[in-house]
Amino acid sequence: MDVHNLGPIFNPARIALIGVTQNPNSVGGKVLANLVGGGFRGVVYPVNSDVEAVLGVPCYADVAHLPRTPDLAVICSPAAEVPRHVAACGEAGVRGLIVVSAGFKETGEEGRKLEQRIRAEQSRFSGMRIVGPNCLGIIVPRLNLNASFAPAAPRDGDIAFISQSGALCASVLDWALENRIGFSHFVSIGNSLDVDFGDLIDYFGEDEHTRSIILYIESVTDARAFMTAARACARQKRIIAFKAGRFPASAEAAASHTGAMASEDAVYDAAFQRTGVARVAELADVFDCAALLGRGKIPGGPRLALVTNAGGPGVIATDALIAASGVLATLSPETMARLDADLPPAWSHGNPVDVLGDANSKRIEKAVRNVLADKNVDAVLTIVTPQAMTNPTATARVLGKLALESHKPLLAGWLGGRAMRDGLPILAEAGIAAYPTPEQAVRAFMTLVAYARNLETLYETPKDVAVQFPYDRAEAKRRFVATRLGDGDVLAEDVSKELLALYGIPVTQPLAAASAEEAVAIAQRIGYPVVLKVRSPGITHKTDVGGVALDLASAEMVTPAFHNIVRNARERRPDARIEGVTVQKMIQVADSLELILGIKKDPVFGTVVMAGMGGVGAELLADRSLGFPPLNERLAMRMLESLRMWPLLTGYRGRKPINVEALVQVLIRLSYLAADWPEITELDINPLLCTPAEVVALDARVVVDRALVGVETEPYAHLALRPYPEGYVKHVVLNGGTDVTLRPIRPEDEPLWLAMLGNCTKETIYSRFRYLFDWSTHEVATRYCYIDYAREIAIVAEIGTGDQRKLIGVGRLVADPGHENGEYAVLVVDAWQGKELGGILTDYCIEIARGWNLKRIVAQTTTDNHPMIAVFERRGFSVTRGEDSAVEVAKEL
Repeated sequence: MDVHNLGPIFNPARIALIGVTQNPNSVGGKVLANLVGGGFRGVVYPVNSDVEAVLGVPCYADVAHLPRTPDLAVICSPAAEVPRHVAACGEAGVRGLIVVSAGFKETGEEGRKLEQRIRAEQSRFSGMRIVGPNCLGIIVPRLNLNASFAPAAPRDGDIAFISQSGALCASVLDWALENRIGFSHFVSIGNSLDVDFGDLIDYFGEDEHTRSIILYIESVTDARAFMTAARACARQKRIIAFKAGRFPASAEAAASHTGAMASEDAVYDAAFQRTGVARVAELADVFDCAALLGRGKIPGGPRLALVTNAGGPGVIATDALIAASGVLATLSPETMARLDADLPPAWSHGNPVDVLGDANSKRIEKAVRNVLADKNVDAVLTIVTPQAMTNPTATARVLGKLALESHKPLLAGWLGGRAMRDGLPILAEAGIAAYPTPEQAVRAFMTLVAYARNLETLYETPKDVAVQFPYDRAEAKRRFVATRLGDGDVLAEDVSKELLALYGIPVTQPLAAASAEEAVAIAQRIGYPVVLKVRSPGITHKTDVGGVALDLASAEMVTPAFHNIVRNARERRPDARIEGVTVQKMIQVADSLELILGIKKDPVFGTVVMAGMGGVGAELLADRSLGFPPLNERLAMRMLESLRMWPLLTGYRGRKPINVEALVQVLIRLSYLAADWPEITELDINPLLCTPAEVVALDARVVVDRALVGVETEPYAHLALRPYPEGYVKHVVLNGGTDVTLRPIRPEDEPLWLAMLGNCTKETIYSRFRYLFDWSTHEVATRYCYIDYAREIAIVAEIGTGDQRKLIGVGRLVADPGHENGEYAVLVVDAWQGKELGGILTDYCIEIARGWNLKRIVAQTTTDNHPMIAVFERRGFSVTRGEDSAVEVAKEL
């Protein structure tokens, strides 16, 4: 399968080089020299109407007069000529283009117009893909293909490197050559006019020569494509990302606490976490982490043990570990006893395990073996320095043997120069990543820990939390917009809380008072003590303007509080419209905590949900976690567990724990609100009072984009991840009268999915999967239950209600990354076969495929599955029987 039509670019047989000149030091001259001098086994056609030959290679006047149609054209001409060359390539049948020319959007408005002209020309030719412009080019060492103006080509390897910066590519190439690091592909994407990160992750995810992918990201243009591709690829291959530009000043313009706390970099962090991507903070760590991730051993947690033959480096490593929020493993009494028996009396008697400067390789081997076997240890870092009694080469050999015996990661800190050099290739051969400093080793380990946590997110099965809405959410939204939205960008507190209450989020009800007398009357009606807050659509942070008065116990306290609040607000915000105050019941509960929950629409990744420590110090402390809606129980818990205040939520030093289940419910409900309301740009619930019994929103503020109110938009276009497709839920009746619900599968369905396969015979399972395997593991189940609805759908047939629910069949449709073809499979539990369920599921999946605008559906079954073959034949599938028991079916849509 040619993923995203990128095959002509990365595996061409013929290349046209357009815009090449006789100047060997020009960009075109460098590209031609690299193509011809690099040993490319294909054909190169220089194109220049003004010269007869360049570097001794004959030139052609234009693409139309080439002897054969090239697979790839590399354009090096001045920017103004590029649109004309793109059109000529399209008319000649060239479908792969690399535009290395500069002078486009990076130069300003005129450059942007040139890119628009290129897009216009590209749209005329189906299947045309363009890398660039303003890029270095591409290199495929395995093919001796260097279609770039880089000064040298790297070694062949199994890492795909993708960078938006051409200058960085050149630096990385130089560094990789010196360190003998190889690449399967080396790609500079420049301005990403067409081909972007999502396309390339999909392509290299399917490439058999690529084991891991490194990304240098300045910005992502298509967030959904990026996250969908990364999430699919991360299940099989390692992705490491370095994101430049971590500290923008954009938070200054935010209208809410959430807007200020959910910075651009925090959103990228959340995106990497949700998709299983490992992020490194330092460019120097990228290849260290690639080496470690490539070993394939993932730690079970952050507990690191240190074994060293020098005390100082052990202390340095410990400092680095604690600073990075790692855990220095506590060795078990059994391990301590074994170390006491195997080491000299003067050893450190703890972690770090200092085996002393006179340690030979056997002593180091005993210490590392004992520590690796400890159940309290997730990984081991062995730090070796050149000492008179230590043979680094022999030590490398014993570490290699131990690495083969253990499933835990074993890292090496190889400190020194010439004396240590011979051990490095031995460690590399044994799959042990080695680092020249303790800090680098620890940073690589902590990246591995974070990566392991991110991967867990892809595989965790959430609890089935019942979040129900006893009304049509779309209709409720229409009524709310018509009657309560008003005409300002910032909704008043009472209106904001009405919206939260609509989604089942508990709130205190504020009552508006335009005068002190009205405030007293309301307070006496609802009961003291009360809270007064300034009521003004222009004031978001009420405390900042002296606009809050707490714990008012009488009319004598309410009246002056009203006047103080109004006076303070007018003095500090003379531009704001002051409408009086709101009055609400004062809630005081022992062992309560204040959190902040919020929503923000990021310009790249769309709407995100935030949770963090709340109150007036929310921004100052910046203890927050971001997530992408839709959230389920597991994702909501992940957000809370990542907070520094998490121990307080679960009960700390005698405090009662807050009602975490209720908090998770509120987070999930907030994510539904975020998904349903693309009009919301920012939303604050601050504080959200969390108690051992309940959670309740004490204050809320919603900011809307008036340009989107009442405007029909593509459903969920504001979300980076497609939410659960509720629109696919429908009810059918089988032959015999059984009511069946057809609905998309959910991660929470894992127990039901496993039970369904448990009710199938081996023959039925073989007909569906084409081989017999252990389907009863969590890892297998999550692959089929936790799916990306942007490119895959599994429609389950469910009967029963409540605890009696069962799955009796499933039809699964998986689209290719380009959304052109879909692969279909169906399974029906044996007891429910012969009731037309297979046909019903197939018809529904065909209907969905047409809605996705797929062009073709293919499926496989076995020759003895006569009922299913008949189902396909009745629906117009072509049927092809192979020499073995396989049957291939296909249907053009």
